[in-house]
Amino acid sequence: MKTIIPFNRPYIAGKELDYIARAVNENRRISGDGPFTRKCQQWLEKTLGAEKVLLTHSCTAALEMSALLCDIGPGDEVIMPSFTFVSTANAFVLRGGTPVFVDIRKDTLNIDEELIAGAVTAKTRAIVPVHYAGTPCDMDMIMGVAREKGLRVIEDAAQGHLSTHRGRYLGTIGDLGCLSFHETKNIISGEGGALLINDPEMIDRAEMIWEKGTNRKRFFRGEVDKYTWVDIGSSYLPSDIIAAFLYAQLEMAETIIAARRRIFGLYMEGLKDLEARGVVRLPAIDAECMCNGHIMYIITRSLEERTRLTEYLQDRGIKAVFHYVPLHSSPMGQKHCRTHGDLTHTNEISNRLLRLPLYYEMTDTEVERVITAVIRGS
Repeated sequence: MKTIIPFNRPYIAGKELDYIARAVNENRRISGDGPFTRKCQQWLEKTLGAEKVLLTHSCTAALEMSALLCDIGPGDEVIMPSFTFVSTANAFVLRGGTPVFVDIRKDTLNIDEELIAGAVTAKTRAIVPVHYAGTPCDMDMIMGVAREKGLRVIEDAAQGHLSTHRGRYLGTIGDLGCLSFHETKNIISGEGGALLINDPEMIDRAEMIWEKGTNRKRFFRGEVDKYTWVDIGSSYLPSDIIAAFLYAQLEMAETIIAARRRIFGLYMEGLKDLEARGVVRLPAIDAECMCNGHIMYIITRSLEERTRLTEYLQDRGIKAVFHYVPLHSSPMGQKHCRTHGDLTHTNEISNRLLRLPLYYEMTDTEVERVITAVIRGS
């Protein structure tokens, strides 16, 4: 019997275990904001070009901090796609805000930038573009609408770490950017995330929110003689053990991304004839962008075809999975959110999209096995 090919497989890329031991035995610091936390933040600031980076215990936490920094409150509206993970909406619903869903583009599966301006009302406070599969949204147009309407832009770049849009890293273009280092992402720490603060005026408050609403960071810099409760906030810091694992991954980031992009390329080459015959559709590639090889998906012609192919692959030891159930169709989406316009592409594509296995240590033989199975099962 052939071995199982999982959808994802967490991995050790470099010195993760050595750095965890160092955090415990040498640094004697395993709580938040320790030496490895600062190393990770400095690496991200230097590599990405962000004004300030704060590690968080998840991308969800980074999104929640963003909602606080943008002063989202009851009645405020935030424009986003429905084709996204629940955290994108939850962060704003928790503050009393109302997510307003607009449709996605058929090619990139990202928010349709042409629909955003029409969704803006007097209650709109922010736009949250989600870079699906690491493919960049049209940030030039989105930023133009935001500046014209006086809105904040919060990039949900959970899947977009180290992808670029016209030479700029995702997460560094809007006012705020949110990254994920969950074990299903390219660069991992088990659980983890980061908030990228691109508006310098937000940095001081972000540090306070990050530190439970206190001015503790200012105290340790000698800017105040004691620290106290000065704002709302929470404990958004990850353990330095998590940061130690992450720092080893960041050191190997170029190698990891190159490997994933190569695997993505093998899939695209191996399945191109299937797309040419109109059997499936493959991810759209923009020559002005560099994608990080996060997700390899195919879009079948119908829900029935996706179901049959999923079962065919499962029977052959290959784990392929669908993705989001659109938020507007969920019980909480119907209770707390509203839609703008017809979400035709969101509804159709969510029923036909299938994600194929892709992970750092995936072998060429495994990739070929998946490609062969997809062709035979389609």
